[in-house]
Amino acid sequence: MFGPSARAILTGLLVLGMVVWPCGRADAADRDRVLFKISDSRISESSGLAASRQHPGVVYTHNDSGHGPQIYAIGPNGRTQATITISGAASRDWEGIALGRDDNGGPALFVADIGDNLGGAWPYVTVYRVPEPKKLKDQTLHATAFRLKYQDGPRDAESILIDPRSNRLYIASKSKLFSGNGKLYAAPQKLLTRGFNTLRKVGDAPPTATDGAFAPDGRTFVLRTYFGATIYTAPGKRLTNVSLPVQQQGESITYTPDGRSLLVGSEGDDQPVWKVAVPDEALPSPAASPATTGASATRALPEGEPSTGKTLGFVAVVGLAVVGALVVVRRRFRGSVSR
Repeated sequence: MFGPSARAILTGLLVLGMVVWPCGRADAADRDRVLFKISDSRISESSGLAASRQHPGVVYTHNDSGHGPQIYAIGPNGRTQATITISGAASRDWEGIALGRDDNGGPALFVADIGDNLGGAWPYVTVYRVPEPKKLKDQTLHATAFRLKYQDGPRDAESILIDPRSNRLYIASKSKLFSGNGKLYAAPQKLLTRGFNTLRKVGDAPPTATDGAFAPDGRTFVLRTYFGATIYTAPGKRLTNVSLPVQQQGESITYTPDGRSLLVGSEGDDQPVWKVAVPDEALPSPAASPATTGASATRALPEGEPSTGKTLGFVAVVGLAVVGALVVVRRRFRGSVSR
């Protein structure tokens, strides 16, 4: 995706990000490991992850903009076990994928066409739902499409989350350049296929949120940036920071089905998917299991990017410069979005 000069800039930003985000990588590295590398040459811009609860060891992913409407089921060896083509769906700028349920309560995959590299040019965004396949084989599935509009105007977003207790859908937007926080939006409890579903702000999100996911028991959720992640309690209180491995372009995150680890991925060819331990304070209780009912996160999140409390004052300025440079790089080298 990026040219040599862009990769050099991005590498520098990643290194700088590790300074901005001093979360103890030395300690975490003892528990983190590469789970597999995505070996399929067709997957060069993996932009979302969802760990299957129906097929042990399988992770679903998809490409970013400029590719066809396909979801890939990746096995524990990094090889593609099935390519799922989604009919009735456009692939303008897919940015996230999440597990949820269909109208009958069956397992379903939700893929989010919510990216907007032009910073608010699209009047609405679309989330597509397909049933999770019972058998993993190459196949075509027809999508149910849900069109959504933000209550306060168009946004660029890369993060889709679904609360397993209520099946409510959330989107975390990125901030507009130098304009403060991103925002967390909730969709209506029941999504409509006709007209538009209104996304209403329920809290703040990190300015550069690139993905998010609810824990399988619904008690916590995680939002990641290019450089780190934060786990929040549902409803919305920050619980703990999570340091992440240095990645080429950290875009994706999901929980393992047992809720004890996070899987994190990156755009790029032959990229590893890391398995990162969930901090002790965020682990599920022994008796925890996904709830079928209950309220989801609606209270406001803490403002701004998470902090360890040790960052010097000037780092806030550097952080804004990092975000600004990264946005410029992404817009310059990804090109305009096809309509």
